Amino acid sequence: MRAHDPGMAFVPRTAIVTGSDSGIGKATAVALAEAGMDVGITWFGDDEEEGANGTADEVRASGRKAAVARLDTRDLERCGDVVDALADELGGLDVFVNNAGTGDNGPFLEMTLEQWRNTVATDLDGAFVVIQRAARRMVAAGGGGRIIAITSVHEHQPRVGSAGYDAAKHGLGGLIKTIALELGQHGITANAVAPGEIATPMTGMEDQDPHQVHRPGVPLGRPGAAAEIAAVVAFLASPAASYVTGASWAVDGGMLQMGPQGGSHITSDDWRDAG
Repeated sequence: MRAHDPGMAFVPRTAIVTGSDSGIGKATAVALAEAGMDVGITWFGDDEEEGANGTADEVRASGRKAAVARLDTRDLERCGDVVDALADELGGLDVFVNNAGTGDNGPFLEMTLEQWRNTVATDLDGAFVVIQRAARRMVAAGGGGRIIAITSVHEHQPRVGSAGYDAAKHGLGGLIKTIALELGQHGITANAVAPGEIATPMTGMEDQDPHQVHRPGVPLGRPGAAAEIAAVVAFLASPAASYVTGASWAVDGGMLQMGPQGGSHITSDDWRDAG
């Protein structure tokens, strides 16, 4: 393990973005490649491998190296090995973006333990394993690093019907704050990016222009685009963000600011329906 030299300039050359076959992960992988990084790309489901290879093609089109692997963050015994294998293929690891996640929605009283465990294992337990593995590599290399977790506005505020997801994202946000305290001495920053509603496959809007979708309850009046999340991640991964750590960046069009407004303007009980 090398001691970190606080006077050494951080120049990121390699990154891993989990869950980067589509949506926010894909946009992030491409943004980091455009910023000059070789990128490790992961996918999970059989129907996602083609998307991951498409992301790799876009990374290579930017003149950067791409490495692709399947990652199941529920597989706690082996998911960390995927991080090591990708980092070995890339020749190092400077930036790690934990984006892979899922959510089983439904009323708390009806949620099964299996649904709870699937969400928490994917979004929190597995995140702990892969982030820890990435951090260990960064510390051993002695050159500092960036750890960025994609959480959600529900890291900060709950949503009806999302007990497992809310709990996991709250936990992931807390993990990031804690490791920011512990890893600072190694020149590693840790931050979260908390998206609001973003036009991705997860929200069923991948092929829609978010600027054409009206959202009266969002101050900016629309959902966000995956590229708008990726731009914030790229900043946090850059040398320009060298004094930013332990923060959670809400990228939500102002959604989180609407609490009292939402409360006073809701005129029916429809919000109580988890569907």
